[in-house]
Amino acid sequence: MQGLIPLFAAIFGFLISLILGYPLIPILKKLKFGQTIRDIGPSWHKSKEGTPTMGGIIIIVGVLVAVALSFMASSFTGSGLINETKNPIKMTFLFAGMGLALGMGMIGFLDDYIKVIKKQNLGLTARQKTFLQLLLAASYLTSLNLGGMSTTWIPFIGDIDIMHSFGLLFWPIALLFIYGFTNAVNLTDGIDGLASSVTMIVCCGFMLAAGLLNYQGINTLAAASAGSCVGFLFWNAHPAKVFMGDTGSLFLGGLVVALAFGIGRPILLLFAGIIYLIEAFSVVLQVAYYKKTKKRLFKMSPLHHHFELSGWSEEKIVIVFSAVTFVGCFLALLPIVLRW
Repeated sequence: MQGLIPLFAAIFGFLISLILGYPLIPILKKLKFGQTIRDIGPSWHKSKEGTPTMGGIIIIVGVLVAVALSFMASSFTGSGLINETKNPIKMTFLFAGMGLALGMGMIGFLDDYIKVIKKQNLGLTARQKTFLQLLLAASYLTSLNLGGMSTTWIPFIGDIDIMHSFGLLFWPIALLFIYGFTNAVNLTDGIDGLASSVTMIVCCGFMLAAGLLNYQGINTLAAASAGSCVGFLFWNAHPAKVFMGDTGSLFLGGLVVALAFGIGRPILLLFAGIIYLIEAFSVVLQVAYYKKTKKRLFKMSPLHHHFELSGWSEEKIVIVFSAVTFVGCFLALLPIVLRW
């Protein structure tokens, strides 16, 4: 029965996200919470202006309710998930991780709300967003430290001490890691269905990793998240009926980071989240190259827009980027399966 709880979580997440879209999207339309399309983007994106945004609420509710229902189901069956509540470290990983994702989602919601009210694509300033995200990331890492996290795992090396000597460098690096990956997921959300498709595969990868490592809580959270992304895709696949907004993309950013830290192997996100990295580095390279040469390295960044302007359809970009993510997740799972 223990192995069925993640399946229940995925089904719960999928159904809740799918069903929630029916009442929520008309409400967002009625409130005129429509997306403002920036003039610097592809010209044909202007046709998407007015599409409801802040649809990430669908994913957030789907994940939270699915996890809660999974705990209820586990309590009736007496399976591993409810038994894991006796393990303070694993519970810290789970609930602090959910807090990180929800907190990032709240920052995104505030950003989206300001954009919608002001009817412009600005929202929070870069400094405001950075301050809030770093504060939240620092709080998350503090909770992990207080909860008993004292090691992190490196392939071919194993667990290393992060409480003494050079191991203390882990904490500032982890702070930047969380900030960077959260915003990289946000950058990936630029065309219909891309961020939700890529993140669904990443969540499946961490679901398998958590199952192999016997982290039942993270296993359930990853399954619920994958299911919620699939349910959201019903509304977000091209042509999108709703956008997730920063509400959803920052939530998903915090979520994938929490899944990686939650199994004690954040380094694996470098492989599973390869598309997030590529998207973020394409922006960094574009800016650096332009400052040096006054020319563009890509037709537009993030990279998915470069392929768009090169003639790729949105559906093709989603399929190719998802395939690359699948390979990245496979590589991330190899060290666990082979016990490197």
